[in-house]
Amino acid sequence: MQAQTESHTGWTFLTNHARVLAAIADDRHVRVRDLAVHCRLTERAVLRIITDLEDAGYLSHVREGRGNRYAIDPTKVLRHPAEAGVPVAALLAILVKDEADRTQQLDPA
Repeated sequence: MQAQTESHTGWTFLTNHARVLAAIADDRHVRVRDLAVHCRLTERAVLRIITDLEDAGYLSHVREGRGNRYAIDPTKVLRHPAEAGVPVAALLAILVKDEADRTQQLDPA
């Protein structure tokens, strides 16, 4: 996962929880430190979000050596009533793409 260096102000379409979950879906072995850099959050905020996602059953982890391997439950539904019945897998299918696809979409030369 590469560090994001651009700054951002104003509103965004995604919550930090969605951003962290999508980053974990991109790399199931990602470190909290790398998540924090990628999502532009503190490590403490990322740990709090991971705890929220685990407590709600969207995410689980297994310790592997000095790191973690995360697992996402794709059948869990989104929490807002406007998206009632929509599984988290549908959101991640839109947000998670490999880097080659992202580069090609941004520069279709």
